[in-house]
Amino acid sequence: MAVSTAKSLGDFLKSRRTRLDPASFGFSGRRRTPGLRREEVAQRANISPTWYTWLEQGRGGGPSAEVLERIAGALMLTDAEREHLFMLGLGRPPEVRYRRVDGVSPRLQRLLDSLEASPAIIKTATWDVVAWNRAAAVVLTDYDALPPGQRNILHFLFRNPAVRAQQHDWDSIARFVVGAFRADVARAGLTSEAAELVAELRGMSPEFDALWQENEVWSSGNGDGVKRLVHPMLGQIELEYSAFAVDGRPDLNMIVYTPLDPEVTRRIRALAAQR
Repeated sequence: MAVSTAKSLGDFLKSRRTRLDPASFGFSGRRRTPGLRREEVAQRANISPTWYTWLEQGRGGGPSAEVLERIAGALMLTDAEREHLFMLGLGRPPEVRYRRVDGVSPRLQRLLDSLEASPAIIKTATWDVVAWNRAAAVVLTDYDALPPGQRNILHFLFRNPAVRAQQHDWDSIARFVVGAFRADVARAGLTSEAAELVAELRGMSPEFDALWQENEVWSSGNGDGVKRLVHPMLGQIELEYSAFAVDGRPDLNMIVYTPLDPEVTRRIRALAAQR
C-alpha cells in the first residue's frame, strides 16, 4: 500500500473511531480524548490491537477484505463509509450486500414518473422488477396486474407467451438475458439465493435449461443498446436503452428505454396518460 494511501486510511479510521460514544458500547473509564480507544475497536473487530494500531499509523501492510469488514462493523460505518474504507484499504469497493427489496423511495419513484414517454424500470440483482413508471406498464408489462412474486424478467421472457411474442428476436434476447442474469447474480454473491428461481425455470422451460447449461456470461453493457418490440397497439417500435446504477444501492439497476421515433414518443405519452 502506498504511503499516502496508508496515511489516508489511518486518518479515516481515527476520525470514525473518535466520533463513537464509549458508553454506548459498554466501555467506561476516564478518557483524555473522545471516542473509543484503539484497543476497544480491535476488541470489537476481533483483531490484534497491535495490528489495528499499525493501520491507524499507516504501517503494517494492506489489510484483507475480511479485516476491513470487521473494522467496518466495529466502527458502525454507513454503506458510504464502508465503501470508502475499502477504496482506501484495497483500492476497490466491497462486494455488494444483498437486501430484500419491496419497493423504492418516493424520490426514486418520482424520477421514474417524470419520464412520461420513456418506459423505465428498476430491477434487483435477481432481475425482479421492484419499480416502474406508467410508460413501462403500457409498453413492456402491466406490472400492477401481477403479484410481487411474479414480477421477474426471466419469468416474463420464458413463461409468458404474450411477452415472448412481442420480442423482435427472442432467441438473441433470451441468450443475452440468461448470460447477464448469471453475471449479476454471481457479482452480488446471490448464487444460492437464486438457486430456487433457476431450478424452477429449468424445470418449466427447456429453452432456459439449455441456455443455463451453456454457462455463458454477459455484461449488461454487451447488449446492442436497442430493444425492438412488436407491440399490440404501437406496432413495431425501436427503443434505445440505457442502464444506470442506483446511488447508494449497487444491487439495484435502473433501465430507461427511449423511443427513436417522435410519433412513437407521442403515442406512448398518450397511452400512459390514460392509465
